[in-house]
Formats: sequence, structure tokens, C-alpha cells
Amino acid sequence: MTTLLGCRSLVQEAAALRSGADDPADAVRRTCDRIDAVDPRLQAFVPEPGRRARLLAAARELAAAGPPGSAGRPALYGVPVGIKDIVHVDGLPTRAGSALPLEELAGPQAAVVDRLRAAGALIAGKTVTAEFAVTAPGPTRNPHNPAHTPGGSSSGSAAAVAAGMVPLAIGTQTVGSVIRPAAYCGVVGFKPTYGRIPLDGVIPNALSFDTLGCYATDVAGIALAAPVLCDGWRPADGDGAADADRPDRPDRPDRPDRPDRPPVLGVPSGPYLERADDEARRAFEAQRTALAAAGYEVREVPVMADFAAIVEQLFTMNRYEVARAHAQWFARHADLYREQTTAAIREGRTIGDAAYEAARERRAAFRERLAADGADAGIDVWITPAATGPAPADLTTTGTSIMCLPWSNAGLPSLSLPAGRAANGLPLGLQLVGRSGADESLLSWARGVERVLNGAAGATGAPTGAR
Repeated sequence: MTTLLGCRSLVQEAAALRSGADDPADAVRRTCDRIDAVDPRLQAFVPEPGRRARLLAAARELAAAGPPGSAGRPALYGVPVGIKDIVHVDGLPTRAGSALPLEELAGPQAAVVDRLRAAGALIAGKTVTAEFAVTAPGPTRNPHNPAHTPGGSSSGSAAAVAAGMVPLAIGTQTVGSVIRPAAYCGVVGFKPTYGRIPLDGVIPNALSFDTLGCYATDVAGIALAAPVLCDGWRPADGDGAADADRPDRPDRPDRPDRPDRPPVLGVPSGPYLERADDEARRAFEAQRTALAAAGYEVREVPVMADFAAIVEQLFTMNRYEVARAHAQWFARHADLYREQTTAAIREGRTIGDAAYEAARERRAAFRERLAADGADAGIDVWITPAATGPAPADLTTTGTSIMCLPWSNAGLPSLSLPAGRAANGLPLGLQLVGRSGADESLLSWARGVERVLNGAAGATGAPTGAR
């Protein structure tokens, strides 16, 4: 998948900058030129007077501090990155898509930004979010058709990557806020296992679910960024030279999900899958057929017969936590909140502690049941539509997160891959969901799935790891 106007991928951009074939200042100029050219129409970035001067100064400082050539240059040296505007960045205000006073929302720089900067990245700016990452949309438009939503709440990050403004952007997901915008905008979105990236310095939505994630144009880009962002990243078996000289590589009992074999793909049949619209289900059938033809074993597994109760359980917890996260701000500034956010907070205030604790217990039982169902069926990766269909032609909504809901509820790692187009020309996405903590294997296996979806598999059509 390429960006709208053929901008370089993250891997290409990073390689050129690390090798010295490109210069951070030139990368900054390209980024700012692109933002100036397309963002007045798309509004993916929070406006920032002096962006170019700030970034050029940072690029010159970075170049002056490091050695020439690739020696010692970190993974994301000179790469411009967009940061969702609920994530604190030193030197840039945090608005969270809201009208609240800036001093109310101020805080120390987020740990994820510390990691990006330590890896040599340059912060291109703040990307637009739905208000407080709930459901009130920001001004961002879909790069493929500005009359359609880019999704939410990480709308600006997904659109910025899709439109070639930056090769990497940071988002967050509480229910569907990374995966859905990735599907709507036609890029790769990655939501790690819950807790894999620290949330320090991120304005909360619902802390039992909030997860940092990222966007790039392909799986290779996500795989480059993930070790920088995630705690304890270990290259998955079969990922190449980075893992080749590890003494524990040939047989690791702590890694039953080794990706040096093709994964067994699971289709979660039942009321959950029925939430996708007809066009999304037809596309999904074509995708699973293509994967089976390429050599993957695809198994249907009836799960989540009580899906309506799972939805109710998640939103009981979610709304309760949203209300508590905003208790002090809402008490002082209720009149500044938008209608959708106000409704979520007021709903959460009606939920008592006993109902919340009961929902927590039901979630724990759901997680255990889902893990057992997958294990009993021998599933390595669940596959589903990433969204109920293409992006709606409605800028007053961010679309529905229902296809992401159970996997976020379980805290599982997930990935959205571009997977063709709808009849109206807008992108569709395929969601891949891995086992808890098995993020490395999910990304490794996703490369083979991506090749099938792109129609660029090898001569045998065999999946990654097939022998």
C-alpha cells in the first residue's frame, strides 16, 4: 500500500536518514511542505504557528549531536512523527480536541514521546483527536474522500499517514480508536497488548482499556517502530538477522506462538461477525478465501453468543471510568464540553460502584472464556473485518467501534491491514488479533497476510513461515 501521493514509507525514510543519504533538515522541509499543501483541506494536524522553524531547529540540533553516517544512529533518526493531541509533548500545548483552558490539561511529557525522541524521531506536531478521545469528532477529513469521516478518535494520526504528511504517527485506542481509522483511511494501524506501552503523560479516557498504538503505511514500518515503543520487545523467531545469533532461538518453550510456521487463522462466527454490513462481509469472505488459497488454514469458531451482553459490560466500565477521569474538570468546566462527551460523562455518573465491579468480574470471565475458545480450536490469529464497512459519509460521527470492541475488552494485540476497496472506492480493512503478549508474533505473521492481500505473494503463494 502506498500513500496518496507516493510518499516514502517509514522504512525507506528511516533508512535514508540513518545512512546519511538524506538529512533531517530535508525531511523536515518535505514534511512541512506536504502539511502546508494538503492539511488546509484535511485538517489532520492541530494548527501550529512556527512549526517549520521549530522542526528545523530540532533537526539541526539532532544532526549536530550525532556522528556522520549510519554508525550509532538510532532506529528513527530524523523521522518526523505525528502525536495524537491527548499525549503530552514538551514545548507543545495539549488541547485534547477540547475548549478547556490549556493550563487545566498541562502535564509532563509522555513516556512514549521520550522513547521516540531517544530513538532520534522529530515531533512533527499534534494530530487532531475527537474531544478527549471519546466520540465528538474533530475537523479532520478522510484523505480518500473529504466528505467522509476518517474515523476516531485517532483521526488526525491516521489521516496524516494516509496523506503522506508523516511516515509514522501515534494514536490511542480505548475501544476502536486505532484500528477503525486505519481501516477507513487505508493504512496499517497497530494496537499492542494492553499495557505494552506506558500511558504516563496521556490524558485518560477509560484506564482499563486505554492503549497507545501507531500508524504506518505497511507492516514493515510498524515492525520498525514497535521495538522503540513497546516494553520488552523481543524479535520474533523468523524475523531475520536481528534474532539469528540468539542462543534461545531454535527452541523456546516460552514462545509457543513461534511465527516460523504459518498461523492457524480463526473466524469468530456468530452475532459478533453479523454486526458487519453486507459489503464488509462479502469482502471478508473474499479475503479469507484468498488466504486459504495461499495455504493458510482458516477455521470457523462459534464464539461470543452473548455478544450483546459483552457490549453492555464494556460500556458499563467505559462510561464509569470516563466520568471518574473527568470528575474535577467537568465540575469546573461542564459548559465547555461538547454534547457527545457530556452525554458519556453524565451516563457514567449514573453507574454505581457495585455495577462497575460486577462488570469487571464479567470482563475477567469473558477474557478467560475467549482465550480458552481460541486455544481449544488451535487459533493463532483471529481475522475479522476491521470496521463494519467503509467510512460513513457523515462528518458528525466517527463511525462505530463494534468490530474492535471484544478484542479491546480482552486487551489483545490487534492490527488493521488495508484490504481492498468498497464499491464507492473507499478503503476496507482486515483486522488481525493475536494472543495476549504475543505482539511480536502477530507482526511477523501479518507480513505474510499483507503479501496475500496485496497480491504480492511469492510464486508458491505460501504464507510466511510455510515450509
